[in-house]
Amino acid sequence: MSAVVLSATLLASGSAGASSAPSAGPARAPFFAADTSLVVPAQAPAPVYGWAALTDAPAPPAPPAPPRPVAGLDQTQMNNAVAIVKQGRAQGVPEKGLVVAVATAMQESDLYNVASPAVPSSLKLPHDAVSTDHDSVGLFQQRASQGWGSVPELMDPAHSAMLFYNALGQVRGWQSMSVTGAAQAVQRSAYPSAYQKHADRAAQIVAAIA
Repeated sequence: MSAVVLSATLLASGSAGASSAPSAGPARAPFFAADTSLVVPAQAPAPVYGWAALTDAPAPPAPPAPPRPVAGLDQTQMNNAVAIVKQGRAQGVPEKGLVVAVATAMQESDLYNVASPAVPSSLKLPHDAVSTDHDSVGLFQQRASQGWGSVPELMDPAHSAMLFYNALGQVRGWQSMSVTGAAQAVQRSAYPSAYQKHADRAAQIVAAIA
């Protein structure tokens, strides 16, 4: 058999025969034809840590600004009025009750959260002003000694307002009373007619608070 025919025979016999045949020469590196159908997947970008990643996060929304003062109040007084009105609305108090509460605080504390030297612990709590009227403290000048609540409760604008509304709700027929009549039924002030003068401004303040 010629060398040409032998080579053709070996090629036709397949890889099985080739694997058992002795090596005819030095090993050659396998040859792979280019395959254009292969696509190397792109690598995902490495995660970014630290400040660069944080800057992409949206900033939290800013809290809404408090209502601007009306009826001659300053911002501190207006903020306290907001606390009174929002607490009343949370309790389902009618608009007239809100007006009564704001008018009461206007008379009792000029809408400042007042601490008292007669109650030393009140001076250690957040307050807007200092005044001495027995042991009365807070927006409504309530007294812990008279069972209104603890000093921290009375010095908290929302909590002291809640206590006022609770007491107002116990007054039978308060809705048909004048502002001063309803306020006096709760406060039992030595000046029972003093609240009425604040009624119009209190109504304006309540109307300005959404």
